[in-house]
Amino acid sequence: MTENQLIQSAKQGDGGAIQALYRLHARRVYAVVRRLAGDDAQAEDWAQEAWVRALRALPGFRGDSLFSTWLHRIAVNSALHARRSRERRAAREAPLDDSVPMSARGDDALLRLRLERAMERLPEGMRRVLVLHDVEGYTHEEIGEMLGIAPGTCKSQLFKARARMRQLLTSATVKQGIETCST
Repeated sequence: MTENQLIQSAKQGDGGAIQALYRLHARRVYAVVRRLAGDDAQAEDWAQEAWVRALRALPGFRGDSLFSTWLHRIAVNSALHARRSRERRAAREAPLDDSVPMSARGDDALLRLRLERAMERLPEGMRRVLVLHDVEGYTHEEIGEMLGIAPGTCKSQLFKARARMRQLLTSATVKQGIETCST
């Protein structure tokens, strides 16, 4: 099969054609993202994400350029997006001051449990926006694009989700305090 035939078959969901395209281009995609990632483990993750994006976008490939050029562009954009996301996350992280006491492991487990329970009680839309923004580091524009909502709706959902989480966590802390006092 020619590459154009493989592309047409892959567009129709032919797993064998998708695998053949992957075998033809996997090393080049990896090499591109490896240069941007700086380490092998990160490059593997980013290359996988690039392939996921490429396969999702494959039905829109018109053939105006070579498939390899189109795929290269997706790989570069995917790696740049991942790097920006990693940098935003790193910028929000701050080292702990040595004077701040570390909590006991039991406290960590309790906090994790409270957070999980509070997250479960959030409506699905709020939970998705909260996780994508505060945990994964996506922008409101990126989240809006992923979820098919306006960036303003995303901001509103995030505001409401944070307020609801504060309310849920505060009530959980109060209940915990009452239980502690009664024992």
